[in-house]
Amino acid sequence: MNPPLASIVVPCRNAEQWLGRTLESALAQTLPDREILLVDDGSTDRSLEVARGFASRGVQVVSQPNRGASAARNHGLRLARGRFIKFLDADDLLAPEALALQVAALEGRPEAIAFGPWARFQEDATNAIFTPHPGWQDSPALDWIKATWADTEPMYQCGLFLLPRPLLDRAGGWDESLSLIDDFEFFTRVALQAKELIFTPGARLYYRSGLTASLSGRKSRRAWESACRSSLLAVEHLLAREDSATTRRLGANILQKLVYAFYPEHPDLRRDLALRISRLGGADIPPGGGASFQRLARVVGWRFAARLRYWLGRRPA
Repeated sequence: MNPPLASIVVPCRNAEQWLGRTLESALAQTLPDREILLVDDGSTDRSLEVARGFASRGVQVVSQPNRGASAARNHGLRLARGRFIKFLDADDLLAPEALALQVAALEGRPEAIAFGPWARFQEDATNAIFTPHPGWQDSPALDWIKATWADTEPMYQCGLFLLPRPLLDRAGGWDESLSLIDDFEFFTRVALQAKELIFTPGARLYYRSGLTASLSGRKSRRAWESACRSSLLAVEHLLAREDSATTRRLGANILQKLVYAFYPEHPDLRRDLALRISRLGGADIPPGGGASFQRLARVVGWRFAARLRYWLGRRPA
């Protein structure tokens, strides 16, 4: 029997509340030649039980001790038999035609990656609003990275992408030492192995937001260390491909945005980032914030304004 044309790898850790809908969206794919692999990463809720309830419908379920989402994805990747690979988080949803559209887009383009649009939702995916972002067009890989980095908030959520297996094998798997924004390092590295990225407008990803227990919502010291390392590695990947004034400034701005994100915490991490930013030639991106923050920052400087915002946010309600 020929191997499945495309594989969907779903890592799962304590997602029992949303996992059923995610697997339903994977099973609803109109592409007939596909497989779905669920890798449970040591869940302590009913996620594994929920997943096994889909085994009779063709979902392959495996489990491992808790080692992190990247390790779970790598486990699924080793088991996957498809010519194309899609990683899908256990709380997100795919449009039914997503896989078919992306497989069709990549036929005859072995050095390309397909990616689709995304929109946030909390409870009802029909309320998701798809707003165009930088990079939502066909583009050479290097140009695409520059475009998506330009606003310093590139969205590299794994369910967006369909990856040819040979290209993925060449780039390597997920870095299992990373947790927060591990996808940023991974997809920067993988995209730089491609010749082009193909935008597939109908291959929509519905990105569930507002989950305080989600990986992206964790802001522990370890999580920020991961975010820093992921960002630094991604910058190095880009500069290894093109070391120019443009890519240095893009890299510096990515790192500066991270400094803004956790200021005034973790001064040692901020010092490391500041040193790298300086070596890159400096950043030119202002801090984000609402109108009140911006007014205060203009008067007293962004650092004082950020400290005030931080301490006000920590006061008991």
